[in-house]
Amino acid sequence: MGNLLDNFRFAALPAATDVFRAEVKAFLREHLVGMPADVRSRSWMGFDADFSCKLAARGWLGLTLPKRFGGADLDDYSRFVLVEELLAAGAPVAAHWIADRQSGPLIHKYGTDAQRAFYLPRICAAQAFFCIGMSEPNAGSDLAAVGTRATRGATGWRLNGRKIWTTNGHRCHYTIALVRSSGTQEDRHKGLSQFIVDLSLPGVSVRPIVDLTGDAHFSEMLFDNVELADDALVGTEGQGWEQVTAELVSERSGPERIYSSIVLLDRWMEWLRHAKGNDLKDEHVAAIGRFAAHLSTLRHMSITTTSKLVAGESPLVEAALVKDIGTAFEQEIPAMIETFVGEDPAAIMDPDLLRSLAFVSLIAPTFSLRGGTREILRGMIARGLGLR
Repeated sequence: MGNLLDNFRFAALPAATDVFRAEVKAFLREHLVGMPADVRSRSWMGFDADFSCKLAARGWLGLTLPKRFGGADLDDYSRFVLVEELLAAGAPVAAHWIADRQSGPLIHKYGTDAQRAFYLPRICAAQAFFCIGMSEPNAGSDLAAVGTRATRGATGWRLNGRKIWTTNGHRCHYTIALVRSSGTQEDRHKGLSQFIVDLSLPGVSVRPIVDLTGDAHFSEMLFDNVELADDALVGTEGQGWEQVTAELVSERSGPERIYSSIVLLDRWMEWLRHAKGNDLKDEHVAAIGRFAAHLSTLRHMSITTTSKLVAGESPLVEAALVKDIGTAFEQEIPAMIETFVGEDPAAIMDPDLLRSLAFVSLIAPTFSLRGGTREILRGMIARGLGLR
């Protein structure tokens, strides 16, 4: 199963990750054999709990978490390798994605001993899937404008409000919801907290949202007087903004902000090799060269951001930059391939390629929305450069 990533690797990772990369490649060759490109194009939107269980059986969920919780106690470089290979191959990783990428690390850093002991082993065993409860109707990308509220009571908290665009919320066991626990919306970042919400609790309603592709990986959540115990609070009351900021660094800087269209690109290149041979047009060669150059640069930027995470830093601006440029790259791939396909209407196209192109073209507008809109990210970058 070859791909563009196999042809170069300019940005250096620790040599110890090479052995691990080979193990991951061998695993994927075994478990993804025969999977068509249009299915693999879904990758980190493709929900397959059985596949997540197979990764867990190899010890590859919660890779950076301590072994006492079921993790592998490896560093972020190893996780970069794992994620990169999974996405480059188009593995269906959505089931465990959020729990592995941010919910588990969040609970490990901010949670209580009881929360760590309960949730982390389940995350590592693919027995607890999480979704993100941040976005809300009428709030756009302004997370500080959340209106969902947790009110303290005698025995815990009462939760009321709505969340939207929660990926795979209707398939997950838990969400970590950012809510206002004190003050008003005018207080902005103050008074925000995060709570672990069991989605099977009375008063929780989850409604799938069908997108343009016909998939239902988004959902809307409604909380109607949901009773939460005191131990649902993550960290301390009012710490929510700090927690969310830390989460978004991991969400914005990883390989998933580079490889969303890579299966399509690889499938198109494969079709060109078989259909055109040595008769490639100059514009085909130029496009592939440009994509390869952009991928190499973005990968180097993402690894540099990972190195800052390994060093214990919180590279907010760097992560925003990777996400902004990376999603533009991801959107350019289907747009360019659509152009080439349209310019050659007499060509006999491979149906698998066309299905993959149709899916990625329809879903591509979301690439610059999820994880923070382009406008929000560029505002962050401008502030980081002292321009705002």
